[in-house]
Amino acid sequence: MGWKIEVVPIPVADVEKAKGFSSERLGFTVDHDSRVNEETRVVRLTPPGSGRSIVIGAPPGSVRGVRIVVDDVDAARELLLERGVEVGAVKHYERDGTFAEGAGRPLELVFFDDLDGDGRVLQERA
Repeated sequence: MGWKIEVVPIPVADVEKAKGFSSERLGFTVDHDSRVNEETRVVRLTPPGSGRSIVIGAPPGSVRGVRIVVDDVDAARELLLERGVEVGAVKHYERDGTFAEGAGRPLELVFFDDLDGDGRVLQERA
C-alpha cells in the first residue's frame, strides 16, 4: 500500500494576498478557490509540474520548512528575485552534515518566507 501526501496546509493572515503571492510571484496554478462560510475561504494551489499542492485559508501560524523541489535551484532563485520575492543565498549541506553558504553537493537549498513569515525552502533535486 502506498501512502502519499497530497496537500500541505499553509496558514495565512490574508487569503487574497497569499493567493497573489503564490500564483503571481511563485507561479503556482490556482486549482480551487471557494468560500466555505462567511469566515472561511480555501484556496488550493499547485507548483508548476508538481503532483502535490498547498491549501491556504487557515489562520497564520509558524509553518517552517515546506520544501519545493526544483531541477535548478539557481534558476529558481533568480526567477523568484525577478518576481520581487526576498530569498536567501544558496546554501548546502556538506557531506559531513554541516551547513554552509554557497553552491555545493549533495544538497542545495534556498530559504525564503511568504507574506506571513511562514518559511519555505527551494531544494534542488538530488
